[in-house]
Amino acid sequence: MTTGVRRRMGVEERRQQLIGVALELFSQRSPDDVSIDEIASAAGISRPLVYHYFPGKLSLYEAALRRAAQDLAGRFAEPQEGPLGDRLRRVMRRFFDFVDEHGPGFSALMRGGPAVGSSATNALIDSVRQAAYEQILAHLDIEDPPARLELVVRSWISLAESTALIWLDGRRIPRAELEAQLVHDFAALAAVSAAYDEEMGALLRRMLKHEPADGPFADLVGRLIALAS
Repeated sequence: MTTGVRRRMGVEERRQQLIGVALELFSQRSPDDVSIDEIASAAGISRPLVYHYFPGKLSLYEAALRRAAQDLAGRFAEPQEGPLGDRLRRVMRRFFDFVDEHGPGFSALMRGGPAVGSSATNALIDSVRQAAYEQILAHLDIEDPPARLELVVRSWISLAESTALIWLDGRRIPRAELEAQLVHDFAALAAVSAAYDEEMGALLRRMLKHEPADGPFADLVGRLIALAS
């Protein structure tokens, strides 16, 4: 029979443990509803010891958010190979995986609240949006985007956020349908912009040139033609 001996953790190891515990609790309830006492209990340490590693709940939340932000930004990374529509579909699947796993925390973060109103947390949110923006431009093989393309990409990222928040409120639409719809939304935003701008028109033609007949962009065209008829 072995006796349970609590292993002493180093400073950084303990900090990472507390961040992990906080993220787990934040995935179940809004960060504003999670107390330091709960985090300490889940980590198996005393409340004063939590404050030894983090000055307060906000600093712990910011550290947890930093890890979550890195995770979320990484969901937009995708090898630049194959049709764009398929790449975006895989990106959206990973994005919704994150939303599904961190629902309450994601919702509280995007909607704002006392625990998420600091300039540090706002900067982290912006960093995720910027990482997503840069990833999409990389997929389009464009380094210096024209104004209309920047508007399309940033609008699409905002739309993905809003769609995820609405989905979390009851999950009334099947997740897979929303993932596909957001890929269609990207093509639709680009198409509308192309109707006003020849540079965007050339980009759209290049986007569609290598899309397969059974890909998501072709699926959108088929749905629109069926709707029109």
